[in-house]
Amino acid sequence: MNGRLLLTALATIVVCPCIGPALAQTPNPELEACRTTGLLALRERNSAIKDITLDVDGMTVAKANTKVEDTPIKTIIIGDAYLEKGKKDTRRTFLCLIGEKGKVLLTFFTDK
Repeated sequence: MNGRLLLTALATIVVCPCIGPALAQTPNPELEACRTTGLLALRERNSAIKDITLDVDGMTVAKANTKVEDTPIKTIIIGDAYLEKGKKDTRRTFLCLIGEKGKVLLTFFTDK
């Protein structure tokens, strides 16, 4: 009986690290909306930008109950984003404001 318990415990230890990264890769709809909207806005100014990768582990996603003038802000996201330009990536600080019903109000990337 102790052998089965030990094997179960070891299997749990071995399986858990595999599950963690898979869950971390599940896209947050708010992050994906910000990434997509930001990519479209950046491509309008610079067609060399191929993609954006968000540093999900370092992102801060904060629920908010505030307004900018009369516009409600429900979520604020800030962290690092990597802009893919050809063969090199450029790290930028990323800010996204989300309003009611998940609408992206603003995506902002620092210049450098």
